[in-house]
Amino acid sequence: MLRHALCAALAAGCTAVAGADPAPAAGPADENGAGGSGSSEAWSLHGQFTTVAQYHPSFTSPYRGTNSLDPGNSGRETVDLTLYAGVRVWSGGAFYVNPEIDQGFGLSTTLGLGGFSSGEAYKVGVANPYFRLPRYFLRQVFDLGGNDVAPESDANQVADRQASENVTLTAGKFSAVDLFDTNRYAHDPRTDFMNWAVIDSGAYDYAADSWGYTYGVAAEWTQAWWTLRAGSFALSRVPNERTLDRSFKQFELVAEAEERHAWSGHPGKLRLLAFNNRGRMGGYDAALDLPLPAGALPSTAAVRRMASRPGVALNFEQEVVPDLGVFARASVNDGTKEAYEFTEINRSLAAGVSLAGDRWSRAQDTVGAAFVVNGLSSAARRYFAAGGMGILIGDGRLPDCRFEKIVETYYALRLTAHLALSVDYQYVVNPAYNADRGPVSIFGVRIHAQM
Repeated sequence: MLRHALCAALAAGCTAVAGADPAPAAGPADENGAGGSGSSEAWSLHGQFTTVAQYHPSFTSPYRGTNSLDPGNSGRETVDLTLYAGVRVWSGGAFYVNPEIDQGFGLSTTLGLGGFSSGEAYKVGVANPYFRLPRYFLRQVFDLGGNDVAPESDANQVADRQASENVTLTAGKFSAVDLFDTNRYAHDPRTDFMNWAVIDSGAYDYAADSWGYTYGVAAEWTQAWWTLRAGSFALSRVPNERTLDRSFKQFELVAEAEERHAWSGHPGKLRLLAFNNRGRMGGYDAALDLPLPAGALPSTAAVRRMASRPGVALNFEQEVVPDLGVFARASVNDGTKEAYEFTEINRSLAAGVSLAGDRWSRAQDTVGAAFVVNGLSSAARRYFAAGGMGILIGDGRLPDCRFEKIVETYYALRLTAHLALSVDYQYVVNPAYNADRGPVSIFGVRIHAQM
């Protein structure tokens, strides 16, 4: 098994970088604009290893459909090993590449929940290890003035002095959520929360292939207390497809405004994001209006045409005291059309807390708790009630549609400077918005190594 081979490599000293797939863009070195103490370097090399195992016991399910969460006892695991390589190519410019090996499946092959339980589970599950190249991109920082800062060497960050006020351009293949909708307390399934609707805004249908990456370009303009960022990214050729539309005839436009502040001396951020996906997508009501043979189920694939699907998201984080932070996200999108890339969530509200272990003499440990409420639009409810299938959900019927409610809590135990063990618990009421099924408890264990 890949897991055993990777663990042996780790024991021999192959450890990896902390943090989720890290954002490639440079920004303020910290909340106050002060930089790190690192010196400039010509190149950087880091890595990470993460394995996640999740299990749920059997739960109430009078029926199930093609995209339902398996109601029986079920367990799955995922493994990934990533190398973060970067080289400074000229003043202010660096090129990064992230080769990766993946293996494993999400629960029910990543189906059956609007807010899926593991951000480490892709929509592509494979039993044997396979290689891919999720990121290769160029980043250029143009100094505009302000304090002289020095971000330290990290994953996708070659240490190099720069001005705190700058314009940063990123172009290539990466993830839209490397730059957009980030959050200090809830954004990294490798170190903090794991549920999709906690680590990202549930209704932000960001452009991506089946693994969560795409081609695109983004610009960020950072001043003392604010940043404006905007980007354009390629959508899949068809919704939820492995292959991207490299012609950019189907694309996403996204913009985000970030405000940084201090509350009683403690840093915080507020972000407002707006996006619009333009591509061939099907309307829920159009699928229902299409005449069908007896016994046939409606399908948005039969009525796809060029259309737009906009949405907005509000994202907040605030340090309360040095070891305690809170966060919240609220998002909504156009619910008349099918989800294109992410998941079937038309509106979502998430909030939570993150507490470091200072109070019990475990400063490097973290405990977190979050609550999420996800909802469907009226058009989506009608479509799934008639037996329609989506990207992640579809029980074959939906007679009693309710809000999907999720509670997640985790404890991350730092074993060494380069190794952490986490336990995670999620309780899902009305999985896939279906009051006839569930609730379901999901138990998780995560091992994360870093260098």
